[in-house]
Amino acid sequence: MCGFLVFISASGEVETDRLAEALDLLRHRGPDETTLHVEDGAAFGFQRLAIVDVAHGRQPAVWGSWTVVFNGEIYNYLELRAELARDHAAVFATEGEAEVLAAALHHWGPSAVRRLRGMFAIVALDRATGTVHAFRDPFGIKPLYHLTTPDGLYLASEKKALLPFAGTGTRVDTAALSHYLTLQYVPEPETLHPSVRRLPAGHALTVHAKKTEISAYFRHSLRPVQRPDAITAVRDALRDSVHAHLQAEVPLGAFLSSGIDSTAVVALAREKHPDIHTYTVGFDDERYSEIEAASETAAALGVQLTATVVHDADVIAELPRIVWHLDDPVADPAIVPLWFLARTAARDVTVVLSGEGADELFAGYEIYREPAALAGVAGLPAPLRRGLRAVSAALPEGVRGKSFLERATTPIDERYYGNARIFGTAEKARLMRGPADPHTTVTAPLYEAAAHLDDVATMQYVDLHTWLPGDILTKADRMSMAHSLELRVPFLDRAVYAAAAQLPTALKLARTTKFALREAMRGIVPDAVVDRRKLGFPTPTRVWLRGEIGVWAGDVFADAAVDHLLDLSHVQRLLAAHRRGDADHSRKIWTVLMFCLWYGQQNAPSPRPCSRSERIRPTV
Repeated sequence: MCGFLVFISASGEVETDRLAEALDLLRHRGPDETTLHVEDGAAFGFQRLAIVDVAHGRQPAVWGSWTVVFNGEIYNYLELRAELARDHAAVFATEGEAEVLAAALHHWGPSAVRRLRGMFAIVALDRATGTVHAFRDPFGIKPLYHLTTPDGLYLASEKKALLPFAGTGTRVDTAALSHYLTLQYVPEPETLHPSVRRLPAGHALTVHAKKTEISAYFRHSLRPVQRPDAITAVRDALRDSVHAHLQAEVPLGAFLSSGIDSTAVVALAREKHPDIHTYTVGFDDERYSEIEAASETAAALGVQLTATVVHDADVIAELPRIVWHLDDPVADPAIVPLWFLARTAARDVTVVLSGEGADELFAGYEIYREPAALAGVAGLPAPLRRGLRAVSAALPEGVRGKSFLERATTPIDERYYGNARIFGTAEKARLMRGPADPHTTVTAPLYEAAAHLDDVATMQYVDLHTWLPGDILTKADRMSMAHSLELRVPFLDRAVYAAAAQLPTALKLARTTKFALREAMRGIVPDAVVDRRKLGFPTPTRVWLRGEIGVWAGDVFADAAVDHLLDLSHVQRLLAAHRRGDADHSRKIWTVLMFCLWYGQQNAPSPRPCSRSERIRPTV
């Protein structure tokens, strides 16, 4: 619903001109109103996308000694408001969420964050104690960046608003780059700029007397139990969450692909909002298009569907703009259709519901089936596993069974680090000019915390902390907010999470992925969708890079000034082999392409659109 930039001055002085210029970089997140509020050596900049209490819900909100800005939605704010009025005689001047948040912090203190149901990044100043508090929601749906300089503390919804104060130029954090090249995203709390960091999901930042503390207020806990009503619990929790996510005073729609996740959200939403408008996206190559399947689903549900077709020329034209909005590169090709999908939806609606999070909660990725597939070899005595691993190492690349033996004889904490495995350790050593940081520095603490779980739950636990906030939710937030569109994710709700966290593996992967979710939705969505395998807006990256987009990528590599970081001659060889059809190197090429585009923008003018700039009403 917005973007914010907060500055807490170390000297008490605030230079509003520079802050206003930086705040303008977030205009796409909130084009309805601009505010820059200065008090007691602190500045609260806010770009508002008006959704709840459109007439009066301005920010920052002040209650007692507390001043608060936040990005997101609090779906239980009416219940909290009623409790505050009853127990503390609170009298509210607006109908919005920000005032309720400020009152909650005033009366309940920082522990109030544990009462919130929703998606949020919050920054609050308690003037009575001089303490700064910042909170990020448990899943990391909404972003929160922070930077500490001799001038003071800066916090913002996107990194681009902090870079004018960071003084880092084009310096790159090479450890973060190494992780990106393997994972296809930069894992939290890192960014590619060494001085700017992200507050991790479910964490709080506190600054008092010039001391900064970052701590977790929420920790994921997967505790499988046997319960006869498990399927019903999933259905009831998801229905309640979807209905809660319909709160808005502005037009609301939903994304619709061919799969169970988005279809479940649409089917439950239409119970309360029967005329909901849905949106899908595809490509002119029908092998990669879900438009036909989504159209059949929309017809079965009786909802209107608008489809968008993406062409190769569109990708070349828009990819630099997409990269700018990401802040750090994310090499998930699904970002491209999501950009065009959000752009189309934003012409009609201000809020959309989407299905992100279902795969991590309900075991929807095919790779979650791997432990069962590898069990026959992985369960062998250690000497036999070592022998089979030696056999695997001796087999030539491409020989059938080599990869299976290698993975089956590798412990899970070494072989699994998320859905994307782009450049391995050996190839990074060829590609990077400096040392390559191993991915295990990111995942080792997670495996230690998940030691009591089976392999499937362990993989989910790793993804909840890495893949979900680093890839899935980053691209969802940036691609929607780039078009001033608020994206809501009903699966990532505390009640849905509680129901999913109790599912045993037998109910997650019985016969198919997401078994419990599919059964919970049987009779609510068409059977053809319940039983359909996951696609999720597939992207023809392999085909793209063998055509005009491949030629363009070669030109980008030729012009990229990253030779001090990467050996692009190696990437050009991969591209040449890919274009000849010798091998499929598309994911590796795409990963480097996104980085080169990002790096080239570090000292370039901002290619940013403001789709609703005519609605801006400055109130600085």
